[in-house]
Amino acid sequence: MATTRSAHTVWEGSLTEGSGTVTFDSSGIGQQAVSWPSRAEEANGKTSPEELIAAAHSSCFSMALSHGLTGAGTPPTKLVTSADVTFQPGTGITGIHLTVEGEVPGLDEAAFVSAAEDAKANCPVSQALTGTTITLSAKLA
Repeated sequence: MATTRSAHTVWEGSLTEGSGTVTFDSSGIGQQAVSWPSRAEEANGKTSPEELIAAAHSSCFSMALSHGLTGAGTPPTKLVTSADVTFQPGTGITGIHLTVEGEVPGLDEAAFVSAAEDAKANCPVSQALTGTTITLSAKLA
């Protein structure tokens, strides 16, 4: 069964001097402020499209990796994933770097890295972002 998740943004003013609020409609987890300075300079307590992509990518990748490891008979005890999305004003998103550290009993480093590479290539968010260079660092804890 397909699912659809929704969010909306209300933006007021120009790009550089305006600001907006992102509302997470599907989950109801609230609202987050967004502005050009939070995107192109310092976050200062506000989010950005790139931070939202990083959250989506790190969670999707973790789920895909957990699924792959479990399917191979080596379920993880813990996965800690970060996603760093780089934004260059005037150019756009120039890359995403995933970093994962896992606790996976019975699995060696090479098998973990291979499973992580597979998750990087096949998680739905990675697939949606195929126009972006995605790199990975993976290691066992």
